[in-house]
Amino acid sequence: MRNAGLGGWPARRAQMTPDRTAFIFAERPVTYAEVHERTTRLASRLRAAGVRGGDRVAYLGRNHVAFVETMFASHLLGAIFVPLNFRLAAPEIGYMLDHSGAEVLIYAPECVEVVRALPDTATALREVVALDAPGPGERHYDTWLAEGDPTPIDTPVKLDDTALILYTSGTTGRPKGAMLTHGNLVWNCFNLLLGVDVTSDEVTLISAPLFHVAALNQTLLPTFLKGGCSVITPSWDVDECYDLMEKHRVTWMFGVTTMFAAFARSPRWAGADLSSLRHLMAGGAAIPAALIRTYQERGLVFCQGYGLTETAPGATFLEASQSVRKVGSAGVPVFFADVRVVRPDGTDAAEGEPGEVLIQGPNVTPGYWRDPEATAAAFSDGGWFRSGDIGVLDEEDHLYVIDRVKDMYISGGENVYPAEVEAVIFEHPAVAEVAVLGVPDARWGEVGRAFVVLRPGASVTTDELREFLRLRLAKYKIPVYFDIADDLPKTGSGKIQKPRLRRLPLPDAGSSASSPADR
Repeated sequence: MRNAGLGGWPARRAQMTPDRTAFIFAERPVTYAEVHERTTRLASRLRAAGVRGGDRVAYLGRNHVAFVETMFASHLLGAIFVPLNFRLAAPEIGYMLDHSGAEVLIYAPECVEVVRALPDTATALREVVALDAPGPGERHYDTWLAEGDPTPIDTPVKLDDTALILYTSGTTGRPKGAMLTHGNLVWNCFNLLLGVDVTSDEVTLISAPLFHVAALNQTLLPTFLKGGCSVITPSWDVDECYDLMEKHRVTWMFGVTTMFAAFARSPRWAGADLSSLRHLMAGGAAIPAALIRTYQERGLVFCQGYGLTETAPGATFLEASQSVRKVGSAGVPVFFADVRVVRPDGTDAAEGEPGEVLIQGPNVTPGYWRDPEATAAAFSDGGWFRSGDIGVLDEEDHLYVIDRVKDMYISGGENVYPAEVEAVIFEHPAVAEVAVLGVPDARWGEVGRAFVVLRPGASVTTDELREFLRLRLAKYKIPVYFDIADDLPKTGSGKIQKPRLRRLPLPDAGSSASSPADR
C-alpha cells in the first residue's frame, strides 16, 4: 500500500478485523468492513468532483459517523481534511472556508442556516453535500456516497503530507489554521498508546467535539488503530452519558473539567454502575484537585495530560499509576517528545520557577496554513514550539501548568495565576464552576474578578467566599469582584471563554470589597 497516511487505516483494519464494530452511532453499529467500503465509495465521489492530493475538504456539523468517513475519504486521496466548529456564525465559517480554499463542504442539518448564509463562499465550492435535506444544487450525502465506486484506491501519501487544518480560537484576531501532518497524528497515537493500555476490546465514548484534536486524536484514532469500538454521540449530555455507559459498558472516556464536574454533580452519580470504566482522560485545562479527589473516592482515576492543537495534541502525560502521588500534575513529556520550561530570555527555568512551556517532537505542527509570520513567531531558536502557557517543573520533572501567559495578571507587583485561584474557589462546596481573570485597578494595576456558578440549590455570599479564600490564599490573590452567574460561556470543547467575560462591565464596586490595604 502506497498510502502511508491515515487514508490507509480503514483498509488495513478491514483486513485484520472486518466484522468487529468500529463505531456505534444512534444505536447503529458500523463494522470495520463497512467503514472501508463507505470511505472508498466517498473517496471516489470526491475524486470525481475533482479533489486531488493537497486539496481541502471541509466538514461542518456535530459528531457523526459521516465526520470520520469524510476524514478518511479525504486522506485516501491525499487531500487535507478541514473540520469546522459548528457553533460558529456564518461570517466565521465563511472566513475559514475561504482561507483554507476548501473544494468540498459536507454539512449536517443543524448547520443549514449557516450554509444558506454563505452564498459567495458556497459558489466557489465544487460540491456542497448535505447529510439531510439538500438545497438547490447540493448533493444528498448517503445517495451520493452509495453511487461511489467501491474499487480500492491507493494514492501515494507520505507521513510528511498535511492531513488536517484545525482552526484555533481567534482571541487576538482572525483564527489561525494549524496544520497537522499524517506523521504528527501517527506519532501522537504512538505516544498515547504508550501511556494508556488501550486494548482491542476498548469501548470509547466520544462525546467531546471531534472538530477539536483532543477527542479526535486522543481517543477516536487510537481506538480505531487498536480495533476497538467508538460510541459516538452528537454532543455532550450527562444523562445520555450515563445511559451509554450502562448499555455499552464504556471503558474509556475523555473530557474537560466542565464535563467531569457536571457528570459528578448528577443525581445519578452516587448510584451509577461505573465498574466498566478503565480510563478517564482529562485535557483542555488542569483538573482541580478537589474534583480529582471526588473521582478517586469512587475508585476512578484520571489520566491527565497537557497539549495543544499544534502538538496533535499530547505534549505531556500523567499515567494512572502516578495520578494519586502527583495530583494536579500534567505529567512528564510523552515518550516521543521533549518539553522545556524557560525564562523570558530563553534559558531553562529552575526547579519550581514559572516559565513558558516549549515543546519539540515529531507530533509538533510544521506551522500555520498560509501564515508564515505566525509560523515564525510560534517557534523559538532550535525549533521549539512556544506554547504560550506558564508551567513549572518539580524535582522529578513533572510539569504543572499554572496558566496561560496572557491570563496571568500582575497585582501590586505580584504575579497572579488565575488557575491557582480557580482551583481554591472550586473547593468551596457551593461552587460548581468558576473563572477568574484580571481587570484594571487604579491602585494595584490589576485585581481579580471571579465568575462563579453555584451548585443546584446551593447559596453563598461574596463575603463568605472571601472568608473561605482568606484562609487559603495570599491576600493579593483574592479577587476583588465576585459575579454569581447562572452559566459561563464555553467553546465547542467545553473550555470557558474568558475573552467574552473580559468584555463584560465591572459590577458596582460598592457591592465588592476593595483590595486589602495591608496586603
